[in-house]
Amino acid sequence: MLNVELNGRTPDLAQLHRIATLNYGHYTSFQVRDQRVRGLALHLSRLADGAEELFGHRIGVAEEHRLLGLIRHALGPVRDASVRVTFVPGSAEPAPPDVLVSVSDPAPDEPGPPLRVQTVRYERELPEHKHQATMGLNYRIRQARLAGFDDALCLGLDGRVREGTSWNVAFWDGDRVVWPAAPMLKGVTMVLLQLAMTMNGIRWDLRPVDADELSGFAAAAAVNSRWPARALASIDELPLKDDGLMSGTLREAWATVPWDEL
Repeated sequence: MLNVELNGRTPDLAQLHRIATLNYGHYTSFQVRDQRVRGLALHLSRLADGAEELFGHRIGVAEEHRLLGLIRHALGPVRDASVRVTFVPGSAEPAPPDVLVSVSDPAPDEPGPPLRVQTVRYERELPEHKHQATMGLNYRIRQARLAGFDDALCLGLDGRVREGTSWNVAFWDGDRVVWPAAPMLKGVTMVLLQLAMTMNGIRWDLRPVDADELSGFAAAAAVNSRWPARALASIDELPLKDDGLMSGTLREAWATVPWDEL
């Protein structure tokens, strides 16, 4: 299943060429179930922040309603799906950005096997935004896979843990969940989990995590909109064993996060 719409219409070849050859824009992505999504307000806020930073464009209430209408239109009768909403440059500046909505098959409910990740020194540009400048990330993923790993975990030039290539990372110290504090994307799933853990009395910390601390954690997990907790099997040559306590804790918290109607 794949449906792609630009401002509510099927893009023509010239529009697709323009989008494909200009690597500028920002986006959010989420899972839809029964035409509902978790953290809808956070996704809309992410798009509003990106539009102001990258395009100097402010999204008001009326445009927010239009944006929701574009998402619903692209979904049509589909109840379950993966959705990506991307703001790309309009055909002429200073026109508002165009809105590209992509609808594809829903991600599996199960997170997949544990990941083996390689640490790399890499800092994304504008790390607080989910943007399209992803060549550096894709290069690191490729290099990690050529080295026998599944993915990469990014460290800043200061040696502190930041984020995965398309996910936030959470650690388990045997007592609580630890989230790295660093310049990075505040993933919607991560924020929703933190709120849910607070509401359910689950202990967690947000603090800087140095690379030399990694050997002291009992477990770690990748967190994004496709899976709220995908265990890490290893970081570099350091094996990690999730006995189920960490992933179970995150999934327990995630199950309490409410769904929002589109």
